[in-house]
Amino acid sequence: MTTSSRARSFGAAAAAYAEHRPGYPADAVDWALAPVAGGPLRLLDLAAGTGKLTEGLLTRGAVTAVEPDPAMLAQLRARFPGVDALEGSAEAIPLPDASFDAVLVGQAWHWFDTDRAFAEVARVLRPGGVLAVLWNGDDAHVDWVRGMYEAGRWKSTVIRRPDEEPSLPTHPAFTPDGFAQFANPIPTTVDGLIATLRTHSWALTTDPAEREVIFDRIRAYLAARPETASGEFDHPLVTDVVRAVRREEAPSPGA
Repeated sequence: MTTSSRARSFGAAAAAYAEHRPGYPADAVDWALAPVAGGPLRLLDLAAGTGKLTEGLLTRGAVTAVEPDPAMLAQLRARFPGVDALEGSAEAIPLPDASFDAVLVGQAWHWFDTDRAFAEVARVLRPGGVLAVLWNGDDAHVDWVRGMYEAGRWKSTVIRRPDEEPSLPTHPAFTPDGFAQFANPIPTTVDGLIATLRTHSWALTTDPAEREVIFDRIRAYLAARPETASGEFDHPLVTDVVRAVRREEAPSPGA
């Protein structure tokens, strides 16, 4: 299964994605926008999916959302009818030059053609604007979470090591501006956790019979762990945020 095929797998589960995927903590969004805070902001949620990050941006400025998958975009438009939501991609953003103070990407940068995406983000950002990339992931410090990965043994999914710090590739249009991590615990149940896992690309692209075997292993493991045996628990997620600032004199696209 190619990366592009996995990236295109989410539309079939758009409603489930909207229902079960976690949002982003307010302090993570605040940190992402700190370099441009202080006035009305023009914000672009790029590869916005069903609007999980869009929701956290609505009180912080005028939000535009861009998403390539029609089914995901339909969910976003239904949930947030007041948002200007456009079909487009990170590699071809259908918006004018220097039209945003910040571009935010939730749970999607790893699907992009990095060079083309950087060029397009640099084009639509004003000088001094912020690119912030956010990911929700399991807290690798938590013993039962690491054990769940070992018990499930599913393919193409790697839990980030506790000492591993995410970063973006260097690019001449941007100055790296740090990394921060924020707790994002989600109250859930065994069924709720399985429902969330069903929206991940590995589950959407795995043979159905094999997928159910994996989920059976996970259920058995959760039933045996004291932290999760009651069936209700907090899923200890963390939100990683990587930030970069567009240089005042960035190279023009294609230069």
